[in-house]
Amino acid sequence: MSDAATPLTGVDVVLADLDGVVYQGPHAIPFAIDSLNKAAETVRVGYLTNNASRTDQTVADHLTELGLHARAEDVVTSPQAAVRLLAQEVPAGARILVIGGAGLVKEVEKGGFEITRSADDHPAAVIQGFTPELGWKDLAEAAFALHPNEDGIEIPWVATNTDWTIPVARGIAPGNGTLVAAVHSAVGRLPIVAGKPEVAIFDEAMSRFEAKHALFIGDRLDTDILGANRAGIPAVLVLTGIDKAKQALAAAENERPRYILDDLRQLHEPYPETVFSKDRATATVAGASVRINGADVEIVAEGDGGINLLRAACAVIWASGRPIYGLNVPERLYLRR
Repeated sequence: MSDAATPLTGVDVVLADLDGVVYQGPHAIPFAIDSLNKAAETVRVGYLTNNASRTDQTVADHLTELGLHARAEDVVTSPQAAVRLLAQEVPAGARILVIGGAGLVKEVEKGGFEITRSADDHPAAVIQGFTPELGWKDLAEAAFALHPNEDGIEIPWVATNTDWTIPVARGIAPGNGTLVAAVHSAVGRLPIVAGKPEVAIFDEAMSRFEAKHALFIGDRLDTDILGANRAGIPAVLVLTGIDKAKQALAAAENERPRYILDDLRQLHEPYPETVFSKDRATATVAGASVRINGADVEIVAEGDGGINLLRAACAVIWASGRPIYGLNVPERLYLRR
């Protein structure tokens, strides 16, 4: 990559996660709005969310209030992807037990299915998504429906996503994955999953936006980056949400992003090339150098002390093929955030 190239070079569609990338709770993340509006001047910008508690229009309204130029059709939700999966599992117009909020209900209705909230109505499938109001009674209905019937037949179970946590204004809270796990514990099987890190939501976005060269921006490795990698989409990890420097350094091979940014302003800045020494024991990024010497990760040159130092450290650790727990990593690298 040329030193003049930015993460946006050659991209026709930017796909951005929401929680931890654009906003946290009701508030915009610093620099996100202006940076995405600037990107929208030259490329299409779409928004992907695993959060199943709101409709695409509600999400678009929130984004507009924050200052983005967003319409409902710019928002791809995990319920939309989940309903597409559901249609592959049950006949058209089938009765579906919905465990979730308004966003999920609307998409199931748009899919032409009949909705029930009770296992006693003998649903053809269960679809489950997050809403803050979800309680034990709802999870129990899912479990009742998902247990095999008298003939031993199990109905399909589709989950919008399995995020373990969700960032909100007050901090990090349990996500849909914890609620899915509760039902799993009761019924002893797992659902089909639509949202990140599965590829269904990325397929939905690529098809809708007719994307050829997309770029995906996320804040967490185990859903956002893993999902983009599975879908073959170059990924940006922005350090404004769940995962920070420590998690980036330890990223598993299939969870490693193409780009690492402090914030979204760096979408528009040249992304420097990583240069390795001949033995690949040292990585240098724009004056910041990090090497592996035995079991020690050593800072050779700080550079400007910013994001390039982390980029160099990630590059040399990832290239080593060694697990992070087998290396001595200086706190300077992973406590930068």
